[in-house]
Amino acid sequence: MIKALVIDDERYAREELIDLLHDTGDIEVIGNCNNAIEGLKKINALKPDVIFLDIQMPQITGIEMLSMLDPETMPKVVFVTAYDEYALKAFEDNAFDYLLKPIEVARLNKTIHRLKRECEAKDYSPLVAEMLELIPCTGHNRILLLRPTEIELAFSDLSGVHIVSTETTATTQLTLKVLEEKTPLIRCHRQYLIHPQAIREIKLLENGLAEITTLHGHQVPVSRRYLKELKDRYGLS
Repeated sequence: MIKALVIDDERYAREELIDLLHDTGDIEVIGNCNNAIEGLKKINALKPDVIFLDIQMPQITGIEMLSMLDPETMPKVVFVTAYDEYALKAFEDNAFDYLLKPIEVARLNKTIHRLKRECEAKDYSPLVAEMLELIPCTGHNRILLLRPTEIELAFSDLSGVHIVSTETTATTQLTLKVLEEKTPLIRCHRQYLIHPQAIREIKLLENGLAEITTLHGHQVPVSRRYLKELKDRYGLS
């Protein structure tokens, strides 16, 4: 059963969606709320698989709320909107899907079918070796196998985890945590890993931040949390 949270400031729209989701037999609605602030709290507390998120809400919109979620741990997001122009914006912000109000049962069923396929996908991370010799990446109807020595950096965003090598950028199903534990890549930011041998320059910025320039000219942020570890690694004060 897929665990869902419904966030919509319109009570009747919220209740109707909950009823429709219940009728599918595949969704367990574990909570609902009428604003983004409460929604953020319940996402952290309940850990839903998916949130059905209204876009037009007072104070904080659904799109603004989406930017507040951690890309590494956020649930899948299905925007619910009465406005077509917002539907396009939803995909620009990498939402999983969107539904237009009033919600059509056939369209909702398509979304549920996609969610079932995604949520039933197997996680093979525990089966990987102690140290990865090759990192599988996907894209353009191919599987690309990269050696850790080819990689300059890895980063995550709302669409997934991406690997930047000396020649290409590709997407992997491995998490940043797995890459950090099973490759030479080290953490320099909550959303970035860097290969130590790919660092050409570390530029110190204000407020305890920094920026790495790689051998091939990529710019990588360094947060305060990881700057000290990076300095210690290279014997810098």
